Amino acid sequence: MEQTKPPQQQIQVQIDEKTGQGIYANLALISHSGAEIIIDFTRMLPGMPKAVVQARIILTPQHAKSLEKALDENIKKYEARFGEIKTGIDKHETNRNIGFQSHEDE
Repeated sequence: MEQTKPPQQQIQVQIDEKTGQGIYANLALISHSGAEIIIDFTRMLPGMPKAVVQARIILTPQHAKSLEKALDENIKKYEARFGEIKTGIDKHETNRNIGFQSHEDE
């Protein structure tokens, strides 16, 4: 006997005009505790000594792992269509001052 899958639920997502415009971030600071992963999206501007957090996203570790998988799949699709994304970061470089990076718990 063949089992049928229940129909997939459609989720309606609404977005207001301000949120729909988005924000630009070129630096993300990532930290974690035992229960959550926190991503602070910031914008570094040339000549400015501070980076102001534009958005903070707090995720469970399970949701962060799902986000990682979704980003990986979408980057692969992007590169298949538009070519390899160059980051300009040497793989052996460990001390970088800007970009997306992870911070250890304090």
